Amino acid sequence: MQPALGVFFMLLFVLLCLLGIAANGFIVLALGVEWRRHGRLLPSDLVLLSLGGSRFCLQWVGLANNFYYTLHLAQYSRGPARQLFGLYWDFLNTVTFWLGTWLSMLFCAKVASFSHPAFLWLKWRLPTSVPWLLLSSLAVSTVVTLLFFKGNRAMYQGFLIGEFVGNRSNQDWRHRLEIHYFLPLKLVTLSVPCWLFLVAMALLISSLRRHARRMRPHAAGLQDPRAQAHKRALKPLISFLVLYALSFVSLVIDAAGFFTSESDWYWPWQILIYLCTSLHPFILILSNLKLRAVCRQLMLLARGFWET
Repeated sequence: MQPALGVFFMLLFVLLCLLGIAANGFIVLALGVEWRRHGRLLPSDLVLLSLGGSRFCLQWVGLANNFYYTLHLAQYSRGPARQLFGLYWDFLNTVTFWLGTWLSMLFCAKVASFSHPAFLWLKWRLPTSVPWLLLSSLAVSTVVTLLFFKGNRAMYQGFLIGEFVGNRSNQDWRHRLEIHYFLPLKLVTLSVPCWLFLVAMALLISSLRRHARRMRPHAAGLQDPRAQAHKRALKPLISFLVLYALSFVSLVIDAAGFFTSESDWYWPWQILIYLCTSLHPFILILSNLKLRAVCRQLMLLARGFWET
């Protein structure tokens, strides 16, 4: 890859992260103000606030980690930087995946309509269990982080030993650790929330499509309000599904260590990894009436400020 193209992808990655930081920061600020004003939040808004906060922190950690890794490659493996960045990144990334899953399940329980007793019980029970779901996400993420920290610690010790036994032995040890430890661990720890997310999305999309087919004979045409509402609901859901799947696949492949900073595709791959955390907040803002109203008010204030 040409150096100019590499710089372009690096700047695109920075722009993507900054946009995501701004969007997630807006979600946290808007919902935080409402929480302080009313003293409470809806269960879905509480999960959304937590998701925005975790993504906000994750992208700052990702920016710092990537640039330190690129500019100080030797010190990154030799010093404690890999373990320190990995500690924060693994924790925030796992929390983010679980919170995205809980958000999809809450939306499914709220919108989907099924008569099965298990679904009706879940529809009643899930919103009241949000505090426990958040605490369980933190607990699971802590355990997962400790497991990844153990692997990063072993890699650091292997690097120190490699300085004595030879660089080739160190590279082989690192490759075996990535393939036989980090890759299965990432696959297992992310597969559980991803599976729950896919089940919730499948139920929700199936329910919306079934309801749309049921209402089609009674609709006056394409301008029927209910039909338009279902179309508007499906678009952000499918977008989130695609972004979530891309994030899952890219993180699992990244755990195998295929794309190092010397690779020509390092920065494009980082863009793919952070695509969901950067673009999905905008989808949430546009699809959430409350956040969209706050955004409209801020735009009107900014417009009035510039006109004066």
